[in-house]
Amino acid sequence: MASRTGRPPNYYAILEISKTATTTQIRDAYKRAALKTHPDRVPSDHPERVERTRKFQLVNDAYYTLSDPTRRRDYDAQRNLFSGGPSSSTRSSHMPGGFDPFSEANTGVPPADFASGSGTGPIPAAFSWAWNYFTQGQNKNDQQREEARQEAEQEQFADVFEEMLREEGLANDGSNNRGAVGKFWSTVGGLSGGALGFIVANVPGLVAGAVAGNRLGAVRDAKGKSVYAVFQELPQDDKAKLLSTLAAKVFSHAVGI
Repeated sequence: MASRTGRPPNYYAILEISKTATTTQIRDAYKRAALKTHPDRVPSDHPERVERTRKFQLVNDAYYTLSDPTRRRDYDAQRNLFSGGPSSSTRSSHMPGGFDPFSEANTGVPPADFASGSGTGPIPAAFSWAWNYFTQGQNKNDQQREEARQEAEQEQFADVFEEMLREEGLANDGSNNRGAVGKFWSTVGGLSGGALGFIVANVPGLVAGAVAGNRLGAVRDAKGKSVYAVFQELPQDDKAKLLSTLAAKVFSHAVGI
């Protein structure tokens, strides 16, 4: 497998954790890294959008690999096969003079038939060492593998997105589906006056009343969508504002403010 997928990226450095990090530390690091790199933090036509998309993918690849004990063990074994590379551990690797793990991940990419996507430059933005390595035996073509990777990426972030909303007080921590995330809409409405107008204009009847009452649980029941799925339907400016607000709260805890 190593010859087909090339040298594994330094996923520990990408998440800014040590090689001995616990499962909880890996999850917390993923939350921070995903918020830092999420492409929806910038407008759709922003020049950083392509780079952010690539970094967000690498962050998700890292979490996909390291959050599962079996995949993590196999990954560590593959890293050990390649000697002479940068150390796979600490936050100090991001200090001035240290290597950039995101750039390192774009070196030694296998031939184009293993890399789909529409990135610019010589490195295909959609190439995933993790996905190619761990799914080679599933008899999927490149397009199917890429679609499956993107779906897994969205599911991973959706999972922590709702968790972070509750942890940071941007959603209610209720004990049932109807009340668990009711505060989400009031948060969005506070960030942008146009957000509720957009939602109400696009959700008929009973659901519009539920939104006005800040009851996302009712929206979930009526629309059959998760909070993250509804979030994805917001205008880009509102998504950026909400992610930035969430990031500010998460990072303030990280630095002890």
